[in-house]
Amino acid sequence: MSVPAEAVGQPKKAATAAWIGSALEYYDFFIYGSAAALIFPKVFFDESDPATATLLSLATFGVAYAARPIGALFLGHFGDKLGRKKIMVFTLILMGVSTFLIGCLPTRDQVGTLAPVLLVLCRVLQGISAAGEQASANSMTLEHAPAHKRGFFTSFTLSGTQGGQLIATLVFIPVAALPEDQLLSWGWRVPFWASVAVAVVGFVIRRKLEETPAFTKQTATEGVVKLPLVVLLREHWADVLRVIGGALVASVSTIFTVWALAYATSDSVGMSRSSMLWVGALANLVALAAIPLWATLSDRIGRRPVFLIGAAGSAVMMFLYLWSISTGSYPLTLLLGIITFGVVYSAANGVWPSFYGEMFSTRVRLSGMAIGTQIGFAVAGFAVTFAAQIAGPDGDDWFSVALFTAALCVPPVIAAISARETHKVPTEDLGTRTPQQASQPETVSA
Repeated sequence: MSVPAEAVGQPKKAATAAWIGSALEYYDFFIYGSAAALIFPKVFFDESDPATATLLSLATFGVAYAARPIGALFLGHFGDKLGRKKIMVFTLILMGVSTFLIGCLPTRDQVGTLAPVLLVLCRVLQGISAAGEQASANSMTLEHAPAHKRGFFTSFTLSGTQGGQLIATLVFIPVAALPEDQLLSWGWRVPFWASVAVAVVGFVIRRKLEETPAFTKQTATEGVVKLPLVVLLREHWADVLRVIGGALVASVSTIFTVWALAYATSDSVGMSRSSMLWVGALANLVALAAIPLWATLSDRIGRRPVFLIGAAGSAVMMFLYLWSISTGSYPLTLLLGIITFGVVYSAANGVWPSFYGEMFSTRVRLSGMAIGTQIGFAVAGFAVTFAAQIAGPDGDDWFSVALFTAALCVPPVIAAISARETHKVPTEDLGTRTPQQASQPETVSA
């Protein structure tokens, strides 16, 4: 059964809006990661104990991931009741404001322990915002996309995320090159202040979006679900568990982006901040091309095999990447960084928006994606903190960190093997065994 033309909507417009919005949103989110590895240990924590300061700074990076499941419960609920568009606008504004406030915070030298407390509070707000961002953008693009190109169009959300990370890295390269006194006094604040422009541009783009045909039809015919969470856990609990397990693959991204950066620029290795930021920038540049290619392949051969390539391949490649850092060879580190993050990890990263979204029906899709991904992402966020502890007192036990990262790739592999293949299922039948099961009057209200 083909999808009616009115249900397809305007997929290019939706995908473009999702790309730009995600890029702007995750610019804010990822500049925090760079600052947590390079700046915040010296600005917000006790410099007399550098190892502990770095550990605490990386822990604040993970705090946002802990807030994500809470944000997902609320934003997923309202996204399935009020629509995808409203959540997309709200999350963007919240991220822009909280990131701008980080740039205005006083330092530890100025207000003592109040400084890290305020930092954590702003980081929590960032996490709540991110909790609804990808799920709402993915739901928007998936429900607008032609059925035979859902993988390609939904991948724009993740390539937008990589674009935001690339922009954040490029912004930090000149900032990191500033003299130490300027960097620690005002330089680090500039990328955070730029979030004002992020919020304004993103708001203009997203407020012009139209609600998806699938959600509009759901609202007009059956009504919205009274309690999406209840329906989700009753009918889709196994898929929620699969998404949680699959989302652990994001640990590869956090270890690559934050812990490896801190390790490479530590005294034990001694690479420069700017050179390592270029590794991330070039890897993300390659990912921008790789993600839609992997997603297009998934439209042809299925979501599961492409996701498996990314999850299992990343487990292997992280050993090679962290080993290359330990050698102190920058050319080798650059090459393996691009292959690991830009190519192999992009397979899982590019296909999961369609892979996860297709597990759920329209009435609980945003809740299912938000809750499942954000619980998994919470573990991924704190993977950086665990890695800092696993790396030992000198922070140079890269093999143990690589082994830890590989272990976190096992649940994603299991999730993919046990999941249904959905790339050929019509959009209106997604998340149901039969089309008739898509509607249960007792669970919805007009």
